[in-house]
Amino acid sequence: MQTQPSDFDSTKQTQPLTFEKYVEIEEHNNQKYEYHDGYIKAMAGGTVYHGVICGNVHGKIWAILDDKNGTCQVMNSEIKLSIQEKNKYVYPDCMVICGDVERNEEQKEAVTNPIVIIEVLSKSTAAYDRGDKFFYYKKIKSLQQYILIEQDKPQIDIYTRNKVVGENEENMLWKIDRIEGLDSFLELTSINIKVSLKSIYKNVEFPPVKEDEEKYNKEKNK
Repeated sequence: MQTQPSDFDSTKQTQPLTFEKYVEIEEHNNQKYEYHDGYIKAMAGGTVYHGVICGNVHGKIWAILDDKNGTCQVMNSEIKLSIQEKNKYVYPDCMVICGDVERNEEQKEAVTNPIVIIEVLSKSTAAYDRGDKFFYYKKIKSLQQYILIEQDKPQIDIYTRNKVVGENEENMLWKIDRIEGLDSFLELTSINIKVSLKSIYKNVEFPPVKEDEEKYNKEKNK
């Protein structure tokens, strides 16, 4: 018997799905899934602070771009990204597109040309965001910066596309910078804006570092 969309469990998928079936499952279940060349993966819910940071980043970038009155616009995690070369569809936490928004021909609700992609890391997704997902994102020719934001400490990694060695896109170099501390600024050089870490981490409480935790436990046990 053919599996109905409401019965679908992505953890038990054994056969690839057509793109049309993927879209049907998403629409029927009102659930976001990543699509990886026939195989789909349900998107897990995030923590409260993950949502706070995503909202802060999106809101601050939106305000800055609005003041500049240019052609760039910021998009949140409701927008689907198509990585056409790899036949993949994902939902970044935040994207910036400058100029015309280009869409996938098969899925008009999926964009294809971000210049900046931002992901807020969690324990369950950090390895994926730093590894396979970055490999997929590097295939997007428009992408100039990839930003990874820690949620349990004020730390951000910035991957900036540098230059091309020869004509092989696989040889594109990426410069990696790290900024730390609430007094620092995230510089998005690709769209010429700066965002303070104080605004990114507004209303976020960080867990105590190991030294502080040990000191607290000693005081508590006296």
